[in-house]
Amino acid sequence: MIVRPLQPADLPACARILAENPIWQRYGVTLASAFQRLSVGLEQGASILVAEYNPATSMLAETAERVAGFIWFVEKGAFFRSGYVMLIGVDPAQQGQGVGETLMDAAEQIMFEKSADVFLLVSDFNEGAQRFYRRRGYIYVGSLPGYVLPDVAELIYRKTKP
Repeated sequence: MIVRPLQPADLPACARILAENPIWQRYGVTLASAFQRLSVGLEQGASILVAEYNPATSMLAETAERVAGFIWFVEKGAFFRSGYVMLIGVDPAQQGQGVGETLMDAAEQIMFEKSADVFLLVSDFNEGAQRFYRRRGYIYVGSLPGYVLPDVAELIYRKTKP
């Protein structure tokens, strides 16, 4: 797997990953809104990395979209002091294959060069993501009830530099 900066040609695949995910659908994300959000981020120079299959080592890359997932992060996005993972998306067909781990490793490496900790939010109903982040050393530090949706609490997780 190769991790590299998002390119304009990656936008349709990344938007599809968001729009087809039931978690993001609960937040009203559509293919058009996901494409728009990612496009604006790219235009504004956001830090967005994609994981793609290496065509030299993966037969999948020859027959399917090469983008397996992406991560959008801000190096000083939490309190203008700490790293913040704003958005991560993994193709549902590729979950459990190490895509999220690879993306988080790359983003954390960059963020920990500039700050001592990284924050992220995860929905209270997204138990799989909560387990994933805890395995990576993130610790639950608080909750924002009704922050985005009235019936959902966004859980705050923090990881300190190893």
